[in-house]
Amino acid sequence: MKKVVGFGDFLLRLSPPGCQRFLQAASFDVFYTGAEANTLAALSLEGVPAEFVTRLPDSLIGECALAHLRRFGVGTEHIVRGGERIGAFYLEKGASQRPSRVVYDRRHTAFAESAPADYDWDAILDGAGWFHFTGITPALGPELPAICREACKAARAHGLTVSCDLNYRSQLWDREIAGRTLRSLAPYADVLVGGAWDAAALLGADLPDGPADTPEANERAARSLAETYGFRDIAFTMRRCDSASDNGWRAMLYREGTAFFSRGYEIHLVDRVGGGDAFTAGLIGASLRGYGAQRAVEYAAAAGCLKQTIEQDFNLSCHDEIEALAAGDGSGRIRR
Repeated sequence: MKKVVGFGDFLLRLSPPGCQRFLQAASFDVFYTGAEANTLAALSLEGVPAEFVTRLPDSLIGECALAHLRRFGVGTEHIVRGGERIGAFYLEKGASQRPSRVVYDRRHTAFAESAPADYDWDAILDGAGWFHFTGITPALGPELPAICREACKAARAHGLTVSCDLNYRSQLWDREIAGRTLRSLAPYADVLVGGAWDAAALLGADLPDGPADTPEANERAARSLAETYGFRDIAFTMRRCDSASDNGWRAMLYREGTAFFSRGYEIHLVDRVGGGDAFTAGLIGASLRGYGAQRAVEYAAAAGCLKQTIEQDFNLSCHDEIEALAAGDGSGRIRR
């Protein structure tokens, strides 16, 4: 199986223990994370070769970040060293009717100051089979939209499958700028991941009036995107937020004019951050294994579900665990 290469930021997540508020916190739990890195770590744990490309400061903290990736089997050969600092975000975990809160500290970081000359895409992508990026990456620095475009062009030239997870973050950039940038990158993608609302807001997907989380709305949005951009696969997650502690979760995969829907899950959340990245990893892994559309969306939805029962951002679920849940074994009974 050829490796999956992901390009994006790698940063610190700082969270008060448990569900404490920032004002209460006397300490923070520390974790290294990033949308693309989360996806690659999950792939590696599922048995898929994965390599991460980013830019990290040449410092002790940069070395710790590298060690964290290597711990989970993610390749680091083409990570660039330079700049002065690593980015961070602070996460206050919500509960019940109190939502989670995020505060970003991502300006003037090593990755945000990336330059096109930092990345030799022909060398990076040599021997790879898949290239993945998210809509967070071009939001982070002035040169990053152009760098993403060059990476996508090189991936296409090398015959790789290209996937993009929209991952819109309103705190990072304006919706109009985000839409203009992502519409310029979308034609390079074979596989689009996200949600129907983001797809409508950023790429102009056709949504009916009313809720955007219905199967009908998701299928209609995906059909319009396939007609406009020619994506091979479009995968949407559908989350029903009953509270910050309990969510409904299912997914859709649109392929060759047909929408395939996963079973639904009622999740009592442990940590929802990274659920979408785990879903993306599941979809990529299923595609590389040659799964049919229905099996692929079931596997990806199960991967995203399991992640949300695990603390912090990486999905620490193995292939067999995901397969078991995808097949319907969601009892949670102890295994011994």
